Amino acid sequence: MPLEVMDTVKKEKPVAKKFRSFEGLADSTFVRLADFSDDFAYDMRYATENNFLKAKVYDCAECYTRVKTAKALVKANKEFNEHGVKIKFYDCYRPNSVQYKMWEIVPNPQYVANPVKGSIHNKGGAVDITLVTLEGEELDMGTDFDFFGKRAYHDNLDLPQEVLDNRLLLKETMERHGFWSIRTEWWHYNLSAASNDKVADFKWKCN
Repeated sequence: MPLEVMDTVKKEKPVAKKFRSFEGLADSTFVRLADFSDDFAYDMRYATENNFLKAKVYDCAECYTRVKTAKALVKANKEFNEHGVKIKFYDCYRPNSVQYKMWEIVPNPQYVANPVKGSIHNKGGAVDITLVTLEGEELDMGTDFDFFGKRAYHDNLDLPQEVLDNRLLLKETMERHGFWSIRTEWWHYNLSAASNDKVADFKWKCN
């Protein structure tokens, strides 16, 4: 009778990724969101040419915000998870020097904030987002990111019910966590507590 060969190779358990804690960090500190959670999705459009500028204005794709914004986003995302969806980012904090680059390409305040004054993106308190399923499939919001027209307006109700429901889920959840929207862009959200922060030009390192 042949001897039974025992498998003595120990299978290593996958090591759980360790995330940073917000503890001890000032609300004004800039942080990389992926260091605190892996429950988000990213499509950082301005690190590509797939945007209305048709130009790459970031050296690499990263999503940074101030700590208070990051905390609110993590909490909002936990609520979205209960609905089987999560936040996907198109843009986060934007250094003021990048705002100048964008202004050089499209010097029109209807589409790009004047860099002299700056925007809440430059303060680390604004994000451009959509929702995706936990498997990564985008919910239908009626238009692509950075579509400038009435179809992207929050008050445009002449849209399929599914689109209206998806936008309402996004808007109401973000508002519950301290964000406010602008009428003409369904994807743009500002943290109320960030309005009085200073415009910044902090730049992250690219590997």
